[in-house]
Amino acid sequence: MPNVQVHSLFTDFDIDLFKGGKHYRLYEKLGSHLVEVDGVAGTYFAVWAPSAKSVSVVGNFNSWDSDDHKLNVRWDSSGIWEGFIPKIRKGEVYKYKIQSNNNDIWTEKADPFARYCEHPPNTASIVWKAEHDWKDDAWMGYRKDKNGLDKPYSVYEVHLGSWKKNLENKFLTYKEFAIDLVNYVKEMGYTHVEFMPIMEYPYDPSWGYQLTGYFAPTSRFGSPEEFKFLVDAFHQNDIGVILDWVPSHFPEDAHGLGFFDGSNLYEHPDRRKGYHTDWKSLIFNYGRNEVRAFLISNAIFWLDQFHVDGLRVDAVASMLYLDYSREDGEWEPNIYGSNENLEAISFIRELNEAVYSSFDGVQTIAEESTAFSGVSKPVEHGGLGFGMKWMMGWMHDTLQFFQKEPIYRKHHQNDLTFSMTYAFTENFMLPFSHDEVVYGKQSLVYRMPGDEWQRFANLRLLFGYMFTHPGTKLMFMGGEFGQTAEWNFEQSLDWHLLQYDGHKGIQDFVKDLNHLYKSAPALYEKQFSPEGFQWIDYGDHENSVLTYVRKGHDEKNDLIIACNFTPVPRENYRIGNPKKGKLIEVLNSDDAKYGGGGNLNSKIKSSTKPAHGHKKSIEITIPPLGIVILK
Repeated sequence: MPNVQVHSLFTDFDIDLFKGGKHYRLYEKLGSHLVEVDGVAGTYFAVWAPSAKSVSVVGNFNSWDSDDHKLNVRWDSSGIWEGFIPKIRKGEVYKYKIQSNNNDIWTEKADPFARYCEHPPNTASIVWKAEHDWKDDAWMGYRKDKNGLDKPYSVYEVHLGSWKKNLENKFLTYKEFAIDLVNYVKEMGYTHVEFMPIMEYPYDPSWGYQLTGYFAPTSRFGSPEEFKFLVDAFHQNDIGVILDWVPSHFPEDAHGLGFFDGSNLYEHPDRRKGYHTDWKSLIFNYGRNEVRAFLISNAIFWLDQFHVDGLRVDAVASMLYLDYSREDGEWEPNIYGSNENLEAISFIRELNEAVYSSFDGVQTIAEESTAFSGVSKPVEHGGLGFGMKWMMGWMHDTLQFFQKEPIYRKHHQNDLTFSMTYAFTENFMLPFSHDEVVYGKQSLVYRMPGDEWQRFANLRLLFGYMFTHPGTKLMFMGGEFGQTAEWNFEQSLDWHLLQYDGHKGIQDFVKDLNHLYKSAPALYEKQFSPEGFQWIDYGDHENSVLTYVRKGHDEKNDLIIACNFTPVPRENYRIGNPKKGKLIEVLNSDDAKYGGGGNLNSKIKSSTKPAHGHKKSIEITIPPLGIVILK
């Protein structure tokens, strides 16, 4: 009996789809699969390597000898090598040893479709099948409602390697996260968790953004079935799971996708389109059908096999523009003479069409920092088809404003109000992400001016303003309790800070903001519509005060918001009242329980005196560096 038997999981139809770039479930065919052939258990292997002269499976089972288990090339010019190896069981480590037609170059590669990888720094793939008895039927049944664009969407962004360590300063496991992290996210009131990339990656300082194992949860924290257990635990607690996904670039590591079969297989052969100088990484060839199928299959894989509820797509701007981070002469215009990458744009549209047509109740979210039009507009209306887009301009302008000493803020109030001129051009998510607390930018609380009291008051005001501004929300771990140090991927968050009242106060305030966001329809029902927002007054620069209304479908749920961006309390401050009935204060960032000074509005004076274009008005106290929310 030959060491490798002729066997295939592919039909002719599969091959046609693959060649056409339309096979969106390639993970069911390519890679390693535990099967039985003629009553004999073993593993079927299939790998795409069209420039190969020979492909062998090597591992401990054959002493890594490339002569023992050579795969068979298909006759149909698909470039797929495949075969069945008897007695190869779950848990075997392996790689593909590839001899290229290109000057007999040899490469030794991890399986691009491996479901499990060795713990870094080891780089081999592992034959695996992740069995899990899902218990999230209820969530999957009503997810479409929970995950809708007219629902509260408050995301806690997490880097698993540094959220918390155990007593020996080692990583927690997926199963430990399923207790500690799930309970914390639920207690804090977030609706979603977003993981920075958990696909296998070799280099810890890349934070996971340089992937080598696109179909394998990193083995740093446990097995694939244990990651499924973690997702399941979130779902059973009514929390959605979003994964960071990186189709924009990949590293040149010897065992990865680069120069896979001795040719530029996955990367674009023209370095002007195929290499990122910023990240020293390779760029996918979005014009190659099989590469498009690989990437779209990968997106579908996480939604299908791991019940993931959304994908946050990294570095979209770098994909859209041929001249992204390139000087003159380092890029070539497209056929129309412009700088748009037409192949990448076509790929993104196809990706979003495939995702939304395959799954109910999921979302794709673009990290896109330019003014590219229609990022979150449906493909059929000429857009890219994402569900949401990060509002990077709002984030930069807001942080720039808050970093100014309050005495100067009256000259820069337009930094805040400008966002409302474009807030409804996309479905925007407001992000305070990991990128804002690294590389010398300082933590959020230490970017705030003033003494310690003012820093904490400013941070509460910042979060209150964020939660009452139209759009969904994202907050990076540590921000919710005023982490003082910059984020360090090598160590745990500083949880000991919660013994101090100021930090505990911020945490309690964020918790109450989350619960208000979820319980107040005015904050989410029209969060992407201009009908959901109305200025009362944006012109009081002298006092650095903004007042506005957030609206839902039912007028009785409307909220009036007043923000004071100075450390001077505004007592008996008159604002126009567009609402009928008695107003009550539902949240005040200066409440003593949050570490504030206790300037509350227990009674709100209503008057027939007109103000701000309204026939009636109210007088309230807006506390120093505070936000007041009235209903």
